[in-house]
Amino acid sequence: MDSTIQYSDFSFPGQRGIYKGKVRDVYNINDKYLLMIVSDRISAFDVVLPRGIPYKGQVLNQIAAKFLDATSDIVPNWKIATPDPTVTIGYKCKPYPVEMIVRAYLTGSSWRTYKAGAREICGIKLPDGMKEHQKFPVPVITPTTKAGHGSHDEDISREEIIGSGLIPEEEYALIEKYTMDVFMRGSEIAARHGLILVDTKYEFGNLDGKIMLIDEINTPDSSRYFYADEYQDRFDKGLPQKQLSKEFVREWLMENGFQGKEGQKIPEMSDEFVGQVSERYIELYENITGEKFVRADISDVRKRIESNCLKFLETLK
Repeated sequence: MDSTIQYSDFSFPGQRGIYKGKVRDVYNINDKYLLMIVSDRISAFDVVLPRGIPYKGQVLNQIAAKFLDATSDIVPNWKIATPDPTVTIGYKCKPYPVEMIVRAYLTGSSWRTYKAGAREICGIKLPDGMKEHQKFPVPVITPTTKAGHGSHDEDISREEIIGSGLIPEEEYALIEKYTMDVFMRGSEIAARHGLILVDTKYEFGNLDGKIMLIDEINTPDSSRYFYADEYQDRFDKGLPQKQLSKEFVREWLMENGFQGKEGQKIPEMSDEFVGQVSERYIELYENITGEKFVRADISDVRKRIESNCLKFLETLK
C-alpha cells in the first residue's frame, strides 16, 4: 500500500483522456470537467526525483483551493470541489495561450535580464540603477507564451498579444485587470501572515464566453514568497532574501553533486531526507495559510483518492 501518490492510472467513468505534467495528473471527464490530482512527485532541475514526498500533493492542492475560494468574488474560477485532499474537480475551459506573470520585485529571471543590460521587459520600461530584489513602484505584468513540451516559454508584450490576434483586446484588458486584482488580494493575504508575494503566474480560460481563472494559484510551485520581517534589512545589506520555496531541495541536490546535467546521478533520497522535505512542505502550508495543517490518512492513498473521486463524480451526473 502506498503512502504517497507518485503515478496515477485511474479509470474514471466518462474519462476521455489524461494529461500528465511534472506534478499534476489531469483527467478529462466527458469533455466537460477536469479532475486534477496533485501528486507527491517532486521535480528539480527539470527532473522528477525518484521518491514521492508524503503530503506534498495535499499541501499544494489545499493552498490553491483556499486562494481560489478567497478570490472568487474578483473573478470566477474553474473549481467545483475538492473531493479529496489532493484532488480538485472543475470545469474544462478553453485555455488562453498566454501565462500572466506578475512581478512586484526585480528578482529571478527579471533581475538576470536587467543585470545583462535590458531596460525593457515585455514592453515595460525600467529605470537605470535598480538593485536585485528591489520593489517596483507598482507590480508589472510580464506575460509569456505557453510553450509545448520540450520548449521554453517566451516573453511577449501586450502589444504583440493583441496585434497578433492571440487574444482580442477587450478580453485581454479584462484578463489584465483580473490578474492584478487577484495578485493584490494574494499580497494582502500573504502580508497578514508575515510574507511578501514576490511574483507568481496565473492562467485563464474561457467557458461559454466567460473568462475564468484556471489551474492553481499562489502555491510555492508557481509563486515566490519572501519573509517580510527580514526583507528590508537584507535588501539594504545586499544579502540574499529568505525565501519560502522548494529552493532547499535544489540546494541539497547541488550539495550532493546533482544539477540535472548529463552523466550526473540523482543522489539517494534517504527516509530521513524525505521526511524532512515533507515537514518543510507542511511548514510552507502553515506559513502561507496561517492555519494548522491537518494530515490526511495516507495508509492507502490510491484507494482513498479513487473512492473519494468516484463518490463525487456520481453527484455530477
